[in-house]
Amino acid sequence: MSNNSALLDFVIRLGDNNLILGHRLSEWCSHGPFLEEDIATANIALDHVGAARLLLTYAGEIEGGKSEDDYAYLRDHVEFKCALLVQQPNGDFGDTQARQLYYSSFAYILYTELKNSKNEQLAAFATKAIKETIYHLRHCSEWVIRLGDGTDESKQRMQKALDNLWTYTGDLFATTAGDAQLVKDGIIPDVASLQSKWYDMVKEVVTRATLTMPDASAFMQSGSREGKHTEHLSYLVGEMQSVTRAFPGAKW
Repeated sequence: MSNNSALLDFVIRLGDNNLILGHRLSEWCSHGPFLEEDIATANIALDHVGAARLLLTYAGEIEGGKSEDDYAYLRDHVEFKCALLVQQPNGDFGDTQARQLYYSSFAYILYTELKNSKNEQLAAFATKAIKETIYHLRHCSEWVIRLGDGTDESKQRMQKALDNLWTYTGDLFATTAGDAQLVKDGIIPDVASLQSKWYDMVKEVVTRATLTMPDASAFMQSGSREGKHTEHLSYLVGEMQSVTRAFPGAKW
């Protein structure tokens, strides 16, 4: 894989993570537990979609002749490169906050390192995105603590959410042969090496929530780097692309 192809692959992966997670969170719009939280979740969804737009626009510049819409609306679900975690259904509010804790912790650590990239576009993106990610991380951490240290039922549900989603977290740190060259060139950090920092960050929140960390040696699902996704992604992409597919080439 050439450096240009490796860079494109990394940018699309990160863009797809934000696009799919943003779409998932948007599904909470008008369904939040109360009005303020409904607005907060919608705003976080918009932050992720905004990040996806920046990244997929940059991907189009790298590849040439493509726009952000081409990546979002004109690919089949098997062509997406998003991590398995962000594809998972919202479930109840505890499931959504567990998913967000796992992803926001990952994003915070990744963007902290990516700010030092020799690639100006990636460094600028990370510098901007980390400000929003700090808010996302604070928000979901407060909810995990609130639910974990709340009633017996909320505690049980929050623990179950953390346990059920844990199997998808290892996929966040999967790398490709192209990544190794990008690391060597100072373009991206060694994502696999960030896992221990991520674990410690998540554990701090889980401990404060009086919950138990899932078994670190548990089986981890994988495959997103090879286009092997969960069944949930095909339904999500089908819904997201429904208008474009029904009215191809339409301008709004």
